[in-house]
Amino acid sequence: MPCLTSEVPMPETPSLPAQNRWSPGRTPVAVIMISLNEGHNIQAVLDNLRGWAQEVFLVDSYSADNTVDVALANGVHVVQRGFRGFGDQWNFALRELPVTAPWVMKLDPDERLTDTLKQSITAALTEGDCAGYSFDLRLWFMGKPLPVRQTIVRIWKTGVCRFSDVKVNEHPIVDGLVRQLAGDLEHHDSPSLEHWLAKQNKYTTGEAIATFQGDALSVQPALFGSGLQQRMWLKKNFFRVPGRYTFLFFYNYLILGAWRSGWVGYVWSRLRSDVYRLIEYKLREMRIMGRVPVATISGLGKPDSRVQQYP
Repeated sequence: MPCLTSEVPMPETPSLPAQNRWSPGRTPVAVIMISLNEGHNIQAVLDNLRGWAQEVFLVDSYSADNTVDVALANGVHVVQRGFRGFGDQWNFALRELPVTAPWVMKLDPDERLTDTLKQSITAALTEGDCAGYSFDLRLWFMGKPLPVRQTIVRIWKTGVCRFSDVKVNEHPIVDGLVRQLAGDLEHHDSPSLEHWLAKQNKYTTGEAIATFQGDALSVQPALFGSGLQQRMWLKKNFFRVPGRYTFLFFYNYLILGAWRSGWVGYVWSRLRSDVYRLIEYKLREMRIMGRVPVATISGLGKPDSRVQQYP
């Protein structure tokens, strides 16, 4: 998850030489991704899209690794912009990127399209009988697939979508009919547990800050509304439920069926409960302290010429 930062002026993007331009694939869709330090994912996702997507765009939040190098070497249209929230970044992308394809697809660098999903999308976009399309996202954890799926909206006609203006857990709002397609989008959730924990630490902080500041949810919560409205109602009221973390573990492990993946499914179910526990603890800390946490700097800096250096 990109860190929330102040705005950084966007440098001019140099024109790419002809040999480094993305070779248009057979499907009339512009794939858009946002990134921060996705060097471990970017080549694999571009290989997955090659020959299939008409256009590929990347909005990078000033990665410190080789994310931009790899993307440019593969002919991706890259821009950089300071990150202030997921909804804000996606709305910028839809508003400012020079998309020419008739359809747009939101994709994360750690996601891969199965062949079945590619075929379903290509056929559907040829017909183009609705405003958007949804399909199932299947989770992978520790390199293994989990029997855990979520229906998501990821494709829409160019110009008919906007995102909920929230810091985390943004949702596309499509003007028109959305139809379900066959096939899975695989979500390969982090290359290691260390990476996963670091990402969830940032995510839980963002969720706690949004709640502490009273930010609006993606849609109006309603117990008897749409699926998204019901999820927002549960999100709003989750921390009031007695025994909530025990219930959440058994929901993930038994009802969603993570038990079928053995020890990996058990660990994922426990950690998913811990994610919500961290949100609650961080929110309570903010209410006790009366403020959001002070930003800290991590990682190595450059040698300081004012002090003596030792090898």
